[in-house]
Amino acid sequence: MPGLYFLFPTLLIIFISILIVRAAAIGLMMTGLDEKKARFQAVSAFTGTGFTTREAETVVNNPVRRRIVSWLMILGNAGIVSIIVTTTSSLVTSHGYQISINVVILLGGIYLIYRFATRKGLMRRWEDFIQAKFVKSGAFEEGLTEDLLHLIEGYGLVRTAITEDSPFAGKTLAESKLTSKKLLVFGIERGKSWVSIPSSKEVVREGDKLVAYGPLDVLRTQLKSKS
Repeated sequence: MPGLYFLFPTLLIIFISILIVRAAAIGLMMTGLDEKKARFQAVSAFTGTGFTTREAETVVNNPVRRRIVSWLMILGNAGIVSIIVTTTSSLVTSHGYQISINVVILLGGIYLIYRFATRKGLMRRWEDFIQAKFVKSGAFEEGLTEDLLHLIEGYGLVRTAITEDSPFAGKTLAESKLTSKKLLVFGIERGKSWVSIPSSKEVVREGDKLVAYGPLDVLRTQLKSKS
């Protein structure tokens, strides 16, 4: 049954492909993507399908993601071609009832691989191993600001100038009660100086520019940014 000799490489390539996609998803998650997006983009890059313009931009704008996706595309093309070649070779070299046997073995092998891939305990060990390797590499120290701050999910950063009639002028940050409004002041531009992560006792002065983070609707109504 010469066709069987081509089935085992096919199943091995499928198994390795799953491990590669999972590893890439972990890498994408470590750049700041959430789990669902990371897994989807890893599968999309490996198979060459499913990317939207917005998702493509989040990859292109990050050098680490570009490398991961580039390797996924290369390995994905090689893997898919190899699967097609080995599967076709298995069927071509089989005759009569051997074709049916090979098809059953192929489907059974794919099912077993699927069962393995969906076993959280087993795949978790692989993902933990990959994550530990990535951490040691030091290539995943930072993610895109917009992803880390979830700017595309209704949150954002604004800079607003404090005028004479501003309700915050002459008050401390604690008195302004910004935190109770889900707003966080990252810093204050004061002339040519910068007050980084100001304390709650910091007094906001006329002419200051507050750089704050929070829900965009709250930022617009509370701070009324002019910039």
